[in-house]
Amino acid sequence: MASFVDFLNTMGLLHLTVGNLIMIAVGLTLVYLAIRYEMEPLLLLPIGITAVLVNLPLNGIANCPTVGGICSHPGLLDIIYHYLIKTEIVPLLIFFGLGAMTDFGPLIADPKTALLGAAAQIGVFVAMLTALALGFNLHQAASIGIIGGADGPTTIYLTTKLAPEILGATAVAAYSYMSLVPLIQPPIIKALTSPEERRIRMEQLRPVSKREKILFPIVTMIVIGLLVPSSAPLIGMLMIGNLFRESGVVPRLTKAAQEELMNIVTIFLGLGVGSTMRAESFLTPQTLEILGLGVVAFASATAGGVLFGKLMSKLSGGKINPMIGAAGVSAVPMSARVVQRLASEEDPGNFILMHAMGPNVAGVIGTAVVAGVFLALLG
Repeated sequence: MASFVDFLNTMGLLHLTVGNLIMIAVGLTLVYLAIRYEMEPLLLLPIGITAVLVNLPLNGIANCPTVGGICSHPGLLDIIYHYLIKTEIVPLLIFFGLGAMTDFGPLIADPKTALLGAAAQIGVFVAMLTALALGFNLHQAASIGIIGGADGPTTIYLTTKLAPEILGATAVAAYSYMSLVPLIQPPIIKALTSPEERRIRMEQLRPVSKREKILFPIVTMIVIGLLVPSSAPLIGMLMIGNLFRESGVVPRLTKAAQEELMNIVTIFLGLGVGSTMRAESFLTPQTLEILGLGVVAFASATAGGVLFGKLMSKLSGGKINPMIGAAGVSAVPMSARVVQRLASEEDPGNFILMHAMGPNVAGVIGTAVVAGVFLALLG
């Protein structure tokens, strides 16, 4: 009889809580959105299904018991989180892969569009100040604010350093709202611009030489590394990956960074983030506030970019379409495509995609720099 009772006590079903059930439902919802609507499926799918797994009681794959602060019997997900996510290995490798996939040509051809990428960072500070007003501490507020940069790896990188206790919520908010960029941005852009402004055609960008493309990652890495050393890991890996791409002499390494490496680290990132979504840590009022602040961050970032775009349009005598400022959020290339779609709706012959890519890739750099500033001040 005692053995039977002991066996029953090993059944996860008897230890299932309401919180576990809620988180299983949340995880399955993320899986549904990833499969049915293809919302950031590369991350929401592994995050969602891992959230289901870690909320099945007594499975031993995560939530390792600690003895003296040391994990005594780590499960697979514990190992992934503590040794790949928390140590920053995966976020930095993702930046390396992103660099190998990114064309900085539009930004090099029109450097002033970097100002639009900088202007969009206002969303980071609006969300950060709002989070402080809601009672979050400074480290948590900075981690929440960086969601406004629309850069998932940077959000994860900063949060693991400053506020790991809210990693699951910030990561889900960042990637969920990135997938919703085509829904979030158009109403804001239309509210802040007139049809005439959306019809503005821009001059074709000048050709960019191979020498310029090779020098850009080298110079950018050195300059930012000297000015904001805390940003050097992110910017450095981004630019090293880009140098691989633009040099043209290591095609095998470039392909590996773009495909095999990027695929592997994306899997680890999804599993590691999903492992933090346990009911006891995720189901808090703070989580709902973070998800709400994510909307504030994205909306204010979009508005900041568009408003600065309007200023640049006036100063240029109407030569700049203010919509490209919305691409300053670093959701590459989704926000640039949103801008192109809105331009085509007003004028089917208006092609401003490449112009929008300038502030789009500048936003990636801008968000990494802001994260570095936060780390320098708060880390």
